[in-house]
Amino acid sequence: MIKNLGKKSVFPVGIGTWGIGGKSTAVYENDEYEIRSIEYAISKGINVIDTAEMYAAGHSEELVGKAIKKFDREKLFIISKAWPNHLKRDDLIKSARESIKRLDIDYLDLYLIHWPSDSVPLEESLNAMLFLKDNGLTRNIGVSNFGPVLLQESLEITGKTNILADEIEYNYGNQKEAKSTISFCQKHGIKIIAYSPLSKGNIPRDKSISNIAKKHGVSEAQVILRFLMEDSLPIPKASNEAHIDDIAESVKLYLDQNEIDELRMA
Repeated sequence: MIKNLGKKSVFPVGIGTWGIGGKSTAVYENDEYEIRSIEYAISKGINVIDTAEMYAAGHSEELVGKAIKKFDREKLFIISKAWPNHLKRDDLIKSARESIKRLDIDYLDLYLIHWPSDSVPLEESLNAMLFLKDNGLTRNIGVSNFGPVLLQESLEITGKTNILADEIEYNYGNQKEAKSTISFCQKHGIKIIAYSPLSKGNIPRDKSISNIAKKHGVSEAQVILRFLMEDSLPIPKASNEAHIDDIAESVKLYLDQNEIDELRMA
């Protein structure tokens, strides 16, 4: 399990906010409910919250900012991301400042390049990320949706210790696709943050998952999340209290090595 990111202790599963406050555009009608959902997740011990400037055109960040007001900022780990059209140096620095403003915080815990760009040199973007870190706008930097080739290039640009994490799609069904990236990250001390860990709600029907869930008296979602914690910090979207309870309880599940090996055979 991942229990530390940078210098902070973290809960081994976080919450994602894609779809909170809207998707490509802002939707305001569910604001109070969504703020309460994030507050409830934090109250259950979940302290990693993942958002991005692109989510709901920045409104997701605004909702996260409102939800965290009741809590100790230093005990929270807030992640945001720069969209590919903002990866030129000045644009990226501006995006980080605007995310911080919408979140109404003094710094980000982790700032990520959301997707690689075909038009902006990676060196330009990563040097801007290092500027953000050096100037206290983010305590850590990383990438998202980078495979081994781009990760290697990133390490050559920033040095071996500056890329804290790679956020990738990682779930029970795409283990083979994610394997090379996970292996590279493990070799180089880069943390894996797993988005869509529950396959966007389409949990696969699998005898191994079902049997292990029945054996332990837990949900299939808990089995999957706990399995993914072996290699990553999963960030499922939390939509209601029952779902959040399920997410939080997954940390308590113990899987023995035989069960883990069985699930790795997917």
